[in-house]
Amino acid sequence: MHWQTTRFSLELSKPRVMGIVNVTPDSFSDGGRYASTHSALAHCEQLLAQGAHVLDIGGESSRPGTPPVPLDEERARVMPVLRDALTLGVPVSVDTYKPEIMREALDLGADIVNDIWGLRREGAIEVLAAHPQCGICIMHMHGEPRTMQRSPMEGDAVPQVRTFLQDAATSLQTRGVAASRIAWDPGIGFGKTVEQNFSLLARQQELTQAGYPLVVGWSRKSSLGQVTGLPVNERLAPSIAAAVLAVERGAHVVRVHDVKETLAALEVRQAMRSALQTTGTEHMQ
Repeated sequence: MHWQTTRFSLELSKPRVMGIVNVTPDSFSDGGRYASTHSALAHCEQLLAQGAHVLDIGGESSRPGTPPVPLDEERARVMPVLRDALTLGVPVSVDTYKPEIMREALDLGADIVNDIWGLRREGAIEVLAAHPQCGICIMHMHGEPRTMQRSPMEGDAVPQVRTFLQDAATSLQTRGVAASRIAWDPGIGFGKTVEQNFSLLARQQELTQAGYPLVVGWSRKSSLGQVTGLPVNERLAPSIAAAVLAVERGAHVVRVHDVKETLAALEVRQAMRSALQTTGTEHMQ
């Protein structure tokens, strides 16, 4: 499987790691450490040095209860970082739900639009249909960030998430966007209960069966804090565990803050799989 983006075809026979670059002063996970253009670019280079395969740049926090960022402010945060990140030789994703930011990012040459609203904002589908060469990550979110955890989803989340993502993907394809450019993200933590989040992990293959690349983001999420009792700055171990479990269940891309440590864990998984394949071959001989 490949995920076709503006400039790159991302080969997915092995799991890929998407490094998070929050150009925000109020991120739930890194407290605005990379809010300036200079620090954000330095962070991009650090993540690449650690082995990130994709950079995901966002200018608006999606933590529960956060108010929207004005368009001009998001533009001022994201565009200077994006311009330089596009010279670093890897696919660059822009984490935005605003059609205006999508359009400007794609005009600059961004490889992927990562939309937490799942194309629900008026004009989003039209922008992407006008740039059908880009990669698109459709995420499921119940509600919107300001209120999503006050009234989380009810019932079995898995079929609801799958139906939403399939409908959005179909809408894109009817407007000329190739299926090879579309990826799904179940939206861990976005308007879902702890139980629903872990149900999406346990039954993740019900999403991968649709045939689209699956991008999954568990890194430092509150559900990990709920089951471990750990604060956000101590969730490295559960974040890595969740990433490996997601990959075991078919995730193609994991979106993480801690690139070096996640890749190390995935290398251990790969070593085990290689040994298992060798052992299996020897037994057959």
